[in-house]
Formats: sequence, structure tokens, C-alpha cells
Amino acid sequence: MALLSVKDALAQVLDQVEVLESETVPLRIAHQRVLAEQVVALRTQPPFAASAMDGYAMRSTDLAINSPLRLIGESAAGQGFSGVLGAGECVRIFTGAPIPAEADTIVIQEHVRIDGASVIPTHDTDRFRHIRPAGLDFTQGDPLLAAGQRLSPSSLSLAAAMGYPRLRVTRKPRVAILATGDELVQPGEVCGPDQIVASNHFAVAAMVEALGGIPLDLGIAKDTHEDLEKAFQSAEDQKADILVTLGGASVGDRDLVQNSLAQRGMKLGFWRIAMRPGKPLIFGSLGSMKILGLPGNPISSIICAQIFLAPLLKSLQGDATARHDPTTQGVVGCDLRENDQRQDYMRARITGTHHGLPVVVPFSSQDSSMLGLMSQAQALLIRPPFAPAAKQNDACRIILL
Repeated sequence: MALLSVKDALAQVLDQVEVLESETVPLRIAHQRVLAEQVVALRTQPPFAASAMDGYAMRSTDLAINSPLRLIGESAAGQGFSGVLGAGECVRIFTGAPIPAEADTIVIQEHVRIDGASVIPTHDTDRFRHIRPAGLDFTQGDPLLAAGQRLSPSSLSLAAAMGYPRLRVTRKPRVAILATGDELVQPGEVCGPDQIVASNHFAVAAMVEALGGIPLDLGIAKDTHEDLEKAFQSAEDQKADILVTLGGASVGDRDLVQNSLAQRGMKLGFWRIAMRPGKPLIFGSLGSMKILGLPGNPISSIICAQIFLAPLLKSLQGDATARHDPTTQGVVGCDLRENDQRQDYMRARITGTHHGLPVVVPFSSQDSSMLGLMSQAQALLIRPPFAPAAKQNDACRIILL
């Protein structure tokens, strides 16, 4: 059976997604959540003409160098001047304070001389300079935040300025994570002579959290149908939206994950893709729960999670960037041989720039078990299926890490 391309596999994953239901949350916990609806301004900002500098507000017709003006009051942020400027008068004003009635000019405090109750301008200035007009930032009714936008610190600040204490966002996806294999033990536990420490579930959990999901740790399942069944039941009991399994997705006698899921009723989408690392990857559904069976090798699982789990999580939240191309342009830093039928994701260092583009050099070893090299990688260099040999300084596509 021909291997499925990465592009076609990802399309299958995302085409089946329905955005999760929404909920209303306070701004203080809305960071990195995805908006479920458009947000329009409830107010105008600033709501009045305001000073952009500390200085003196006056009428432009009264401004003349060395011509004294009578100081009649003060306008401060939160406590504006309530009177009206007359001929030859000025008001002390501070940044953010309302512009007094009839004033149309601000002379900054460094450009005046004080003589008793008189303010004497020493420099000229343009009319309306240092004045922020009402609505300079936005006006009531302006659509400023879009549905599908992930809330950054600046967009949270904008929402607050627009008058929103709470926002409607998509519910956080719940992601059950199950490591599998008789050979695995948890960090800190004693390893038997044929065992290793489980590690990749920590990377997957961190990715889930970074993308706005809730990781549910199902621990480690032994290579038995009974142990796997218990874990699958736990995922359903915890109402997981996605079940991520790590290991057991290949075709060996002890690779039981796919068979156990099939016995439970999983509808299989695909299970082998033309990708290196990561050929044995399962995608399916068990009721409303999506299944993503990642390879057990740490690097394979991390890269497959980046390519498939990340956009799946975004899509479930209605994130408008879910289908955006994660790659950028780069330059190959060394000669590369031709590629075979699998799309290759090569761990690489960035060694400099060439015509403004990052130069990437793959590690000499691309073994999918080497976490030490993965932690040093700054990019993934992508080699499409059947790519011809590449020369140093040839263009390439990369994913920045």
C-alpha cells in the first residue's frame, strides 16, 4: 500500500475537525485563548481630546514667542479643567489630561519660561501638535478583534480598553497522553536491565499547554490489550477531545495500539505516511474523540506532534492560523544528496545568513532517538519526496524551532 503524503494526511486530519463549543472567561485568564466571535469596541478611545505631553494648553491665536499668557488653572489626567480659555490665557496640562475648551495648541514645558503667574513661550509650535484627538485609537463600534484570533498580551490590553471585562472564547481542548511499552519507566524510577526512561510525553504535554490545551497524563501502558483498554477507558471518562498515544503504532508483534483501538471501535483514517521521521502514525476517531498515534521514538513523536497535533489543536479551537504554512525560506549550508519517497524533516543548526536568509546545516546524525541533538536544533530542514541533490546555498524550506 502506497504511503500517504504529509500534505494529504494533514488535510485528512483537519477536514474532520469541528470547532469546540465556546465559553465566556475573564480577561485575566484569557491569554492565549482563541476568540469565538468578533469583538467590537464598546467605547471610543480616547473618549476626549487629550494631551500627549506635559506643558501648557492655549489658543493658537494667542501664541507668540516671548508674549506672556496668564495661567488660569490646571488640567490633569482624571481631573480636567472645567472652565473655558479666554484671550491671552493658558492652562497647565499633563499627559493624558483633557484639552480645555477653546484650546488647540500645546506648548511643552521645556519651551516656556515662568514669571510669577505668567507663562512665556520661548519656542513656536504647530497648531494641534501634541494633541490626541478623540477616537485617535478607535471609536465605538469598530471591529478590532476577529473570531479565530489567539489572544496575545497586546490584544488583551486592547480588549480591556474597548470596555470588555470578559471575552467569549473556544473551550480548551482536552488531550489525553498515553505512553506505551514494557520498556518504559517514569523519570526517577529504577530502570531494569532492559528498560529506558519515558520522555516524549513531557514534550507533547508541553506542546498541548503552549497551544491552549489541557494535557491529561494517562501514564504508561504495558504492551497488553488489558492495560491499553484501561487507558482508553480513562481517556473517555475524562472526556478527552484527542487521545495521543506514544509508541505501539508500528507492525511488530508487540505493537498493539492500532489493534486495541480497532477492537474498541476506532474508525481508522490512515496509519502510514511518507515522512521521516514518523512513518508509523495513526489517525482515526473513537466516537467524538480524535486519535493520534505517534511513533515511540522521541524525535519522531516530537516532530509528528509539531506537524499534526499542533494544527489539530489550533483547528479545534477555531484558530485562524490552523492551516497556515509553518515553513519559511532558508538556505542549505552544505551539499545534500537526493531524497527518497519520504518527506524528510532534518534537525539542523542555523550557522548564519545568506542574502538575509538563515543558513541551515543538518546534523550529521539524524537518528530518531537522539534527544541531545534535538535540544540543540534550531530548525527543521524539509526535504520533499524525491528532492534532487542540493548544493550549498541552494534555497530550501525550514521550520524554525
